[in-house]
Amino acid sequence: MVNPDTMRTIVGIIGNVISFGYLPRLCNPTFIQIVKKKTVGEFKPDPYLATVLNCMMWVLYGLPFVRPDSLLVITINGGGLVIELIYVTIFFVYADSLKRKKIALWLLFEVIFMAIIAAITMLLFHGTKNRSLFVGLLCVVFNVIMYASPLTVMRQVIRTKSVKYMPFTLSLANFANGIVWSIYALIKFDPYILIPNGLGSLSGAVQLILYATYYKSTPKDEEDKKPPRFNSPGCDHAGL
Repeated sequence: MVNPDTMRTIVGIIGNVISFGYLPRLCNPTFIQIVKKKTVGEFKPDPYLATVLNCMMWVLYGLPFVRPDSLLVITINGGGLVIELIYVTIFFVYADSLKRKKIALWLLFEVIFMAIIAAITMLLFHGTKNRSLFVGLLCVVFNVIMYASPLTVMRQVIRTKSVKYMPFTLSLANFANGIVWSIYALIKFDPYILIPNGLGSLSGAVQLILYATYYKSTPKDEEDKKPPRFNSPGCDHAGL
């Protein structure tokens, strides 16, 4: 019989592979367009700045003095943090002065915020159980808030009866990602990982149902005119 820790490690590795191997590629078209046009155009940095903070929170959660035996949580979100910072850097380079100021201020705020959270975690909470409870709850709150973005896209799909802004591959990756990390959380029960990824898999399932429902009613020329907008937690690594 497979040891639960071994099984959890295998599932976590699969989650890392899905996120690193697939989700970054889905975000790339947005930035390829930005580099080619040398302008960010109508795209906004908000989703990527939010994901930077989200990844930093989960890296803190996965540290041994907060949540022991969570190396794969660190790898997936540490890698995600690096990728998101690359995206933010590209966005910064091709943004106008107003957007650059906004990006700089938000990054400064996020660094200060993380320093405060880390200090509170270490100074006011003693033991990994209390620390993981505090940081874990914050991580869950951030993730739930971030799911407002796909809800907006799903509403648009229903209203327009068109899936042009909701690519099938992104929805499928979100669904698979949520399922894998939910299984990871169930093997060695971790409610803070289970809740956001359970919601993520549910969100992905609803997106797939909507895609199947409205795919045929989407004008093909509409899909070709505009690239998909990847302003959603689909670029979140591990859905964490």
